[in-house]
Amino acid sequence: MKPLADTLDALLQGRHVWRGASPVAPSRPGQETGLRALDAVLPSGGWPTSGLVEVLHGAPGQGELSLILPGLANLTRRGRPVMLIAPPYQPYVPAWQQAGVQLSQLHILRVDAPAGPWAMEQALRAGCCGAVLGWLPTVEDKALRRLQLAAETGQSLGFLFRGLAAGQTNSLATLRVAVQTSGHGSEIRVLKCRGRTPPQAALPLRSRSLH
Repeated sequence: MKPLADTLDALLQGRHVWRGASPVAPSRPGQETGLRALDAVLPSGGWPTSGLVEVLHGAPGQGELSLILPGLANLTRRGRPVMLIAPPYQPYVPAWQQAGVQLSQLHILRVDAPAGPWAMEQALRAGCCGAVLGWLPTVEDKALRRLQLAAETGQSLGFLFRGLAAGQTNSLATLRVAVQTSGHGSEIRVLKCRGRTPPQAALPLRSRSLH
């Protein structure tokens, strides 16, 4: 039998295992976010192809939708449906069209707050949507874990919008970003990204409200 150290070295050299100190972790190519600076710091070069992405914001309309709209436009142009679950406002159709989103692929599901996590979980697990967007102000740890598992099972991409206070808690999401306003406008902070240490500096986001 080979010594354990030799076996581990062979696995690492064969790239079957990612070591935490490695600068880059193996991952599938992602979807471009539309923001080069953000793509450059994400492990897959963009949004993950599947998994849960938490988007934290101070209040609706601070640029959180502008952040993900280019990716949604790419998905709908490829004929992939996008589902919005319990959005706080009716989407402003002209702005979505201008961003390139194909409205024929856009679906809105209105549900009461208690049913929101369940509805989002089912949509992610079904794997029939290019992306599932959910506005769930309150999500228990167990529900968050189920959403991440559902996204992995259905090979789906989920965007979960929550308040900035959620950043004080741990998360099993693949990626967590925060959109905040500053004296220079809106900016993005990567709080967690699986496979890479998040950058310390904030990234600028020049956008307008798309609600």
